[in-house]
Formats: sequence, structure tokens, C-alpha cells
Amino acid sequence: MLALLDNKYQIDISKPIDISIPLTNTDENPIAWYIEKPVIEPVVFGDWIGKVSEGKSSTNFNNIFFNPHGHGTHTECLGHITNDFYSINQCLKQFFFFAKLITVEPEKIGDDFVITRKQVQNALSALTSLSMTNEALIIRTLPNQRDKKSRKYSNTNPPYLSEEAAIFIRESEIQHLLIDLPSVDKEHDEGKLLAHKAFWNVKDTLNLNTDARLNATITEMIFVPDEIEDGEYILNLQIASFENDASPSKPILYKI
Repeated sequence: MLALLDNKYQIDISKPIDISIPLTNTDENPIAWYIEKPVIEPVVFGDWIGKVSEGKSSTNFNNIFFNPHGHGTHTECLGHITNDFYSINQCLKQFFFFAKLITVEPEKIGDDFVITRKQVQNALSALTSLSMTNEALIIRTLPNQRDKKSRKYSNTNPPYLSEEAAIFIRESEIQHLLIDLPSVDKEHDEGKLLAHKAFWNVKDTLNLNTDARLNATITEMIFVPDEIEDGEYILNLQIASFENDASPSKPILYKI
């Protein structure tokens, strides 16, 4: 089924490209930030168990315990780092965007692997542009092993985005940043959160500046298979309606 955008661009909505990682209660679930795997289990009231296969319920009735930041693909707003409460459900009000997908191999700097401003700038310049606006940027990192979908990131010092790269992305007027890492910032950074602050233009987390980017989002822990080519897509950024700084999310791409 074809959909027409701006009377100019066509997408086939029957061919979605899902770049999210599903949340499970198995050891295959990715984990970051020193927590255990998610828990999905039936409700129990006395001898009643909310599981059809147990023979004591007509429905499956599970509780789910998880952390959006540490258990898979999630989308966050600046409320992730601010003293005052901001909700992703209030900050993200539109869900379709023109998006650019780029692939970079983080540069080794000291003991770290870092995505630099020059790498992002060069990768964007290499794309054949359809003259779209820069609404969303998706960064796939190399090497792109499939074990990103089940990796245990805690205390592994994963690659991250440099502050200068985050500033460049912000100055390019990109509102929505998606990346296949557990964070845009270094795992142990003494709470500096330089890339988060630079992207959201947050100068003081205790007293938010008036030019902070309230409607900008960061989506982390995606997975973009190798067969998906760099280029321009339509992004459908789906979240659950959590009044929280972050929500599990399901970013979907459509070829143009």
C-alpha cells in the first residue's frame, strides 16, 4: 500500500523496516547500566495464576518489570537529565519524520571509541540528498554484529558520541537522534553527560535555559541490519504513553 507525502514522496507502508530491539525476559535481552534482565511473569492471587497453560485462568495476565533505559530500544526527552520533570509523552507529539541513516566506525581515542564531528559531517555529506529537511538522524556503528541485540553493556565502556558531534547535530537542526548504543555519552563520565546536554542545548540541569530543546529526542539501543542501506527514509517513531522521561519505543523506517 502506497502513501503519498507532501504530494511528492511515496512510501510503501506495507514494507516497514523495524529497527527496534524487542524486550524479553530471557538472557537474549540486551542489558545496560548494571541491572538484571526484565521480569515478565503471571499475576498470582493465592492458588490462582494468570496463565492459561497453568489451567487456572482463562487469560494470560502478566506483570512486567523493566527499565526503559537499560533494557532495550527507548526514546528519551531532556527530562532524563533535568531537575524539573519533563515527560516524553508530552515532548513528543509528532511521529513521522524525514530521516537520514549513516554508518560510522567510531575512532579510537585513548582507551575509548568515539564518534567524532568529522565522521558525522562526512557521512552526511556523502549521502545523495532528496532535499529533505534534517528532522531525524540515525547512526549505525561499525562493527555491526547482530549480538548488539543481546549484548551485556555494563562496564564495557561502549563507544559514544563526542560533545562536538552532538553540537554539530544540534546545529544541523536535527530534532531526533537515534543510535545503536546504550548511550550517546561515555559509560563512566563522572556525570558530565556532555553529548546529552549539547544535543538538548541544556546549560544548567537545575535551572533550565529558555532555549533548551524541549521537543528533541534521543533514541538509544536500536539495531539497523547491514542490508539496510545508508540514505534517506521516512521514520515512524512510536512510543508507549508513559508519563516518564523515557519510554520503550519502536522506530520504523520506510523506503522512499
